[in-house]
Amino acid sequence: MIKRIVKLEIKPNKIEEFKSQFDTNRNQILSFKGCHSVQLLQDINNDCIFFTHSLWETENHLNSYRNSDFFNSVWSKVKLLFNNKPLAWSLIEIL
Repeated sequence: MIKRIVKLEIKPNKIEEFKSQFDTNRNQILSFKGCHSVQLLQDINNDCIFFTHSLWETENHLNSYRNSDFFNSVWSKVKLLFNNKPLAWSLIEIL
């Protein structure tokens, strides 16, 4: 399993729009083959910092999602809400 964590810093005046977009697209992300879960997390000390956490069967499943028309469409809208460049990690559990 691959755990994908993406850190996103959202413009303060775009936080509610970002949450709404995530909520709108969450089920479609979950419908991608190999996706087991997807969550949106918010920093407790900085309302502008979010993390997405998703669980994928394999890196190929994750890359199929990342290379999809759906992802490109959503990303083109969401990236307008960013305050900084996102950071992303793909991880495997070792213990």
